[in-house]
Amino acid sequence: MNNVAGRRATIIDVAKHAGVSKSTVARVLGGSTNISEEARDRVLKAVTATGYEPNQLAVGMRSGRSGLLAIVIPDVTNPFWAEVARGAQDRAAREDISLLIFSSDWDADKEATHLRSLRRARVDGAIINPVADNFGDLSRFGLPFVLIGSSAERFPDTSSVGSDIAQAVRLGMDVLAASGHRQPALLLGPRSRLARARFLRSVHEHCVERDIDPAILPMEESEYTVEGGHQAMTRLLERKGREHLAVFAANDLIALGAIMAVREAGLSCPNDVSVLGFDGIPAGAFSWPGLTTIEKPGRQIGVRAVDSLLDEIAGRGEHGRIFLPCRLVQRGSIADLSAQAPVRMAAGG
Repeated sequence: MNNVAGRRATIIDVAKHAGVSKSTVARVLGGSTNISEEARDRVLKAVTATGYEPNQLAVGMRSGRSGLLAIVIPDVTNPFWAEVARGAQDRAAREDISLLIFSSDWDADKEATHLRSLRRARVDGAIINPVADNFGDLSRFGLPFVLIGSSAERFPDTSSVGSDIAQAVRLGMDVLAASGHRQPALLLGPRSRLARARFLRSVHEHCVERDIDPAILPMEESEYTVEGGHQAMTRLLERKGREHLAVFAANDLIALGAIMAVREAGLSCPNDVSVLGFDGIPAGAFSWPGLTTIEKPGRQIGVRAVDSLLDEIAGRGEHGRIFLPCRLVQRGSIADLSAQAPVRMAAGG
């Protein structure tokens, strides 16, 4: 706690309290070894007594580093992106680095504003999920950066970290097929999002490998929100026949909205409709039924992105894409239709 007449303590206050020169204090705080143990002890005790904290802006100007990193995510209200930011924040904290968090709200203009702001803030580097197609122009800002999310695919020569979407989609389609759902309906995001294209491409590749025509899979699109999923599922149910329906949603928010729409239609999940999500947000554990989902490693993406960014800042960066595997979280939203119906024997047979 600062106890120098109610104001911020300065290096002069520390020097006076310790009975040494300002240069001695500066050398101790700078980690110099050419200081007597007595002087070092007096300075450190004076720092504690006065509550002195170095001016990080001044330190940054001398060292060329601010001790600040930034992360620009597309939607801070989406629990998945919140997990990514949390992972990045925790990793940065281990290096005594602060993290500034920005949300672009999928708006290219807002993203551009944030990029200008982080440059003015003199951050040492940035982690960004790019929204704008001309994002490659960031190189003119002269900042080390690492990309995250599906949009990073547009910039193969830039370091990036993300989920292995192809592996995740194959896992989801195999889980559905193993439960007797070889031709699920797809609840996709809007056409403007690259994530939709990556998801759909992976589904098509999976179908072709298994001799399934991907064109026969019913599809509905929506925003990546609960409301969007509810609307898309409602439309799908309007053209549904009497047979059991399975859906693979492009994110968990869409899936949760779909379960709501099934219930409002007087149907049951999973008895009438099976639902598979994608992301692994915590809310899926509390829906009824619990949402079976493919969990993306959101927090680990944040951690690895900071690791990569620190390498970039130190000049050790190796451009390339890091793909992190996803995993199945099995709950209760998928019916198992794989069991063969029992064979009936004729009387006397």
